[in-house]
Amino acid sequence: MEAGGQPAAPHVSVILPVHNAEAWLDECLRSVLQQDFEGSMELSVFNDASKDKSMTIIEKWKVKLEDSGILVVIGGHDSPSPRGVGYSKNQAIAQSSGSYLCFLDSDDAMMPQRVRLQHEAAVRHPTSIIGCQVRREPPNSTERYTRWINQLASDQLLTQVFTSHGPTVVMPTWFCSREWFSHVGPFDEGGQGVPEDLLFFYSHLRKGGGVVRVDQSLLIYRYHPKAATHSVLETTIWTHRVRFLEERALPHWAAFTIWNAGRQGRRLYRSLMAESRRKVVAFCDVDENKIKKGFYSYEDSEERPKPRVPILHFRAARPPFVICVKLAARFVVAGYTQQITDMDPRWQNSEENKPHRHPCRSLTLS
Repeated sequence: MEAGGQPAAPHVSVILPVHNAEAWLDECLRSVLQQDFEGSMELSVFNDASKDKSMTIIEKWKVKLEDSGILVVIGGHDSPSPRGVGYSKNQAIAQSSGSYLCFLDSDDAMMPQRVRLQHEAAVRHPTSIIGCQVRREPPNSTERYTRWINQLASDQLLTQVFTSHGPTVVMPTWFCSREWFSHVGPFDEGGQGVPEDLLFFYSHLRKGGGVVRVDQSLLIYRYHPKAATHSVLETTIWTHRVRFLEERALPHWAAFTIWNAGRQGRRLYRSLMAESRRKVVAFCDVDENKIKKGFYSYEDSEERPKPRVPILHFRAARPPFVICVKLAARFVVAGYTQQITDMDPRWQNSEENKPHRHPCRSLTLS
């Protein structure tokens, strides 16, 4: 108790937006109860116009949680339509009072040690978003994505911010100080179809924030057709990524090469702003059929004459590169092109096609 008999503010607030989550809430809320964190905790729930039995389940668990010493704060609205994940998270944060914020989705569940281990990391890294490894349910639902989440090296948490999966630590694993969140946030409240996590993550990086992952599986990360992430179009994510690439990387380069003369590389070229397109000096590839074409003509351009960009064998190309490859490949990190022999079967077992190292800055956009 603080002076005057008022209870001390909780150390960690678990932030839980809820919308029609009755199928998963019992497991989710049980995982809050089972945390082995020895500091004080609260659960801040915001009900975003649920029409199912979510509120009945929450009220039942409120009694159990508060009997165990975990304060429960409940807010929400019963409008005809939900306001969206960004709005719900902001409201849950606003009604909470913990010094640290632990984000949790209502269809996921935490391992007992999650709050304890991520709090320890957040204390050591006060301006970082702390993530963790995950256990995907069902296990075979997104195998490549799950490997990407769990296997990025610590330096890749920053070097791979332009890849297609979005934040390099996924939103349901986030943990950070309230002070840092207030410095960066709030979340975008545009509603359905807005990648509020990616937009916050980019703002976090702009302000010099770090990215840290606890290398233990601390979250059951559920995949199902009703997940909010499915409402975000791939084209929306692509546009945000390209704009962030143009903001953060391309201004440092007077010219660059796009590695991949195929569909993905041409898509990047067409997506760039005119100023960035003019910096593209070539495409490069290993496919002889593409190389024989000699150039790519941007027919939709309003420029006259229409831009014609050379297509070169990768050995004839000059760095720096933006590499557009499928995520099954190995990637470029820290200024060198690394071994990419599994990018294309034509690279296998060929001394001629073994990639050499370029002492340059290269970025992967996949």
